Amino acid sequence: MPAVKYILLDCDNTLCLSERLAFEACTDLTNEVLEKWGRPERYTVEQLLEDFVGHNFRGMLNGLQKKHDFTMSPAEVDAYVDRELGAVTAKLSEKCQPCPGAPEQLEALKQAGYPMSVVSTSAKPRVVASLKKVGIDHYFTDEHVYSAATSLNPPSSKPDPAIYNYACKQLGVKNEECVTVEDSKSGATAAMRAGIPLIGYVGVYGIEEGKEKMEEMAKLLTEQCKAHVIMYDWKEFPECLKKIEAL
Repeated sequence: MPAVKYILLDCDNTLCLSERLAFEACTDLTNEVLEKWGRPERYTVEQLLEDFVGHNFRGMLNGLQKKHDFTMSPAEVDAYVDRELGAVTAKLSEKCQPCPGAPEQLEALKQAGYPMSVVSTSAKPRVVASLKKVGIDHYFTDEHVYSAATSLNPPSSKPDPAIYNYACKQLGVKNEECVTVEDSKSGATAAMRAGIPLIGYVGVYGIEEGKEKMEEMAKLLTEQCKAHVIMYDWKEFPECLKKIEAL
């Protein structure tokens, strides 16, 4: 393909090590919901990550209702989404750290003249909190931080490709003229469905879960989500981008 016109980047566990922190903050709320609606099941952070990584809290609540057979009203969902956003944003503002090597590659992309945007499932205040705490918010203008949870009406969640389609339309580029970086099955599936060339980043799994999980995700993102190339470390990004631009 010709030179990429826009670099689209997931945030959670792609640019920022935010996913586990966020799930720590919402585990208590998740179990509160299950108790309130009379369900005996309870989740640990690890179990929530296994079942819902890549989903925002609204999507998680929808999934919980289907999985455990109960129904919340739209107002009840909204109230819990607001509570979760406050708790997660506070935690990320305090503790979030960058994915190793990501800030350096963003600087290199800026110097090379590539325009960049964040395209996330998570609510925008949470994304912005992560970017600011990590110190990379200056690479993205506010209007170029897109959130499936808060930029769309009605809200959505990856693997729905709606947020990618919306972002490309707002940026004035064709989907196939961009490249994106995703770490999760849901995010990678959204990119695939949107027809956006994908770099699958699996380095975070090596950091948090070990080599076996990292290789498992590399296989999944390649075989199921059609990632064009797998990136194990952000230092590999320039070569990954070259491979896509050479297609």
